[in-house]
Amino acid sequence: MTLNRTALMRTALLGLHASGLHRLMPRSMSGLGAILMLHRVRETSHAGFAPNSILDVTPQFLEQTILQVKKLGYACVSLDDAMRRLESGDTSQRFVVFTLDDGYRDNFTHALPVFEKHGVPFTIYLSTSLPDGNAELWWYALERVIAKAEQVSLEANGVQHHFQTATLDEKRRAYDQLYWILRRMDERAAREQVSRLAHAHGVDVAEITREAAIGWEELRQLARHPLASIEAHTADHVALAAESEAQARDDVAHGLTRIEVELGRKPRHFSYPYGDKIAADSSSFELIRREFDFRSATTTRKGLLKRSHRGQMHALPRLSLNGGLQDARIVEVLLSGLPFALGRLAALNGVD
Repeated sequence: MTLNRTALMRTALLGLHASGLHRLMPRSMSGLGAILMLHRVRETSHAGFAPNSILDVTPQFLEQTILQVKKLGYACVSLDDAMRRLESGDTSQRFVVFTLDDGYRDNFTHALPVFEKHGVPFTIYLSTSLPDGNAELWWYALERVIAKAEQVSLEANGVQHHFQTATLDEKRRAYDQLYWILRRMDERAAREQVSRLAHAHGVDVAEITREAAIGWEELRQLARHPLASIEAHTADHVALAAESEAQARDDVAHGLTRIEVELGRKPRHFSYPYGDKIAADSSSFELIRREFDFRSATTTRKGLLKRSHRGQMHALPRLSLNGGLQDARIVEVLLSGLPFALGRLAALNGVD
């Protein structure tokens, strides 16, 4: 999601909260519960050019969300417990699960103390290339290139794209367009293009990984922690739908092997990198269901958990705690199910 779309969504969701309609929704619309998705938890300034700030929430907002969901009557449970409740159709109490994607060091330094303070279980979906030190966090590399450049050129599928990036508005516009151009390319080719761009502009991609990634020693401490679970997110954070079946299978398997070797246990759950419709499709779901013994697999497709998801355990939706939507009112509206009901109504009426 781009910053512009995030701003529009923020306005719409706050409008729904102001209307009070979410308080009139029947309890059934909120389903059994929700899997909440985070990436980074850290103190950071989002002023100026920071397109990846949508991946960040503050420790204060994380704590506020925990307190809020408890006040709303939700149980904060582990992913294993959530799947047990979903499989059994347990409706005794709505629940939330906190999950964090990729494997950032701030999950250990900033998120863990908040979860410990409130006794809340959490899951890290780990791409093992981060602690292995060879991850290509191309979205951060692209941000750094555009931040320091006054113009940027990049080739995609034989087409040369040129962007002026001198002003803040130009930088934001260039990032939004280039991000989706790259996402729709063959990912290996896209990474190569960003690597060339970074080299040309003096951006060290390896340094970005060193700054951001959690280490194996920190992960070993988390693996022994009663509140934490470390689950699978592939080795190299590649969109499975863009890979051949053999490549996708190998990337998932390699990630599993690295976790088992380093942490001494095999993950029981999986999350699709990127997780949207262009990154994880029906063939991806079938591969994960057929080839691996995962109890569940999560996407980034937005939604609450319903009884019907018992038949879709390898394509579960989540709710993103987006850095641009850090507002307790927005969390309350999303958990009510109102935005999703309105979305279904719009779809039935042919509204895009």
